[in-house]
Amino acid sequence: MESAEYRSSLIELIYQLADDDFILSYRGSEWLGLAPHIEEDVAFSSISQDLMGHAALYFSLLEELGEGDADKLTHDRSPENFHNAVLLELPNGPGSYLEEPNYDWAFTVVRNYFYTLAKKVRLNSIKENSYETLQQIVQKISIEMSYHLMHWETWFDQLINSTPEAKRKMTEAVDVVLMEMKGVFSYGLDGEKMVRLSLIESEETLIQRWRAILSEKVDFPLEIGMSSLEGRNGNHTDHLERALSTLSEVYQSVPSAEW
Repeated sequence: MESAEYRSSLIELIYQLADDDFILSYRGSEWLGLAPHIEEDVAFSSISQDLMGHAALYFSLLEELGEGDADKLTHDRSPENFHNAVLLELPNGPGSYLEEPNYDWAFTVVRNYFYTLAKKVRLNSIKENSYETLQQIVQKISIEMSYHLMHWETWFDQLINSTPEAKRKMTEAVDVVLMEMKGVFSYGLDGEKMVRLSLIESEETLIQRWRAILSEKVDFPLEIGMSSLEGRNGNHTDHLERALSTLSEVYQSVPSAEW
């Protein structure tokens, strides 16, 4: 039987995994009809749907662990109770989906590629160490994730090695993403316990693996940072509040509906 410390650390880790995919899925959905071409529109929509499915698996596990109804966990929590990395809640660019969307495709490609690669490194660590039911979910998710990674890696390689203008935009996007990338690897206040209880390996170990893979593709430093906002501890930008308001609009109007 797991200790109370193990249980609380496990639940915190699952919230982080769930909220990351949940919020990035929403940001991906905002590109519907706005992607560079029709084939990408279909592919990106499918990836965003997969991410929402991954989040749903995590939320279902949280429900099994006694955290409450999965629908309420997704649509009835306040922003300070979300555990996602701040990088993933940042908007795709100026404007909104319904009003003058001027989204940045370079930023979207870099964010999704760097995050998906970090997700792979993180989930590979969980498969080796963690709670059995979580390991089973991770194994299922990893199959779809490999296709996501291939998709974003292809976009990244094409654009970073394309025209001078494309490379400039990509380099600028890389700088923006790296400034918040450390937040993706952070475990927040419970990090030491997660590692000690063998739920996952240390943040630095995963960062080193992530860097090792990326360093084969880029010729610039991969120094990562994090703003003063630590999303794992419930500190977020106003962008998250607006995103959650949109995401929960139907649920709040018809609480009996299933998402």
